[in-house]
Amino acid sequence: MNEQLPIKLFLLHLASTLFMVGVIWFVQVVHYPLFARVGTGEFAGYERVHAASTTWLVAPPMLLEAITALLLLWFRPAGVSNVQCGISLILLSVIWFSTLFIQVPCHTLLSGGFDAHVHQRLVSTNWLRTAAWSLRGLLVLWMACCIADGGCDA
Repeated sequence: MNEQLPIKLFLLHLASTLFMVGVIWFVQVVHYPLFARVGTGEFAGYERVHAASTTWLVAPPMLLEAITALLLLWFRPAGVSNVQCGISLILLSVIWFSTLFIQVPCHTLLSGGFDAHVHQRLVSTNWLRTAAWSLRGLLVLWMACCIADGGCDA
């Protein structure tokens, strides 16, 4: 096996996670709150275009993050613990569960037209993903420090 493979996998994981941390904070603080400012007559079309465009932006890094998180279980860089990888996967599961079973259904409902209650549910429940991705960001940065230091007590 290429001895650099675990480091290369980790760097892809680090990049995809930190990218998504930036995206989720932008979405939570700027983008989702602005939904309420789109005109009612234009909202359904806006939401459909938004959902399609956003999927093209976030699906590749989300898939890369998930695939590399799983691969890191088998190709773990020296210094990264099983505990860190386990916590990483738990947080990732929370993110994917929330996305598939909370945020996507909200977007589906909103594609029929603006509904203040659904919009509020989308914004408030998205804090779960924002928190989980923020924790993942801190976790992968900790993992990077552990790699650089040759290991951490985890």
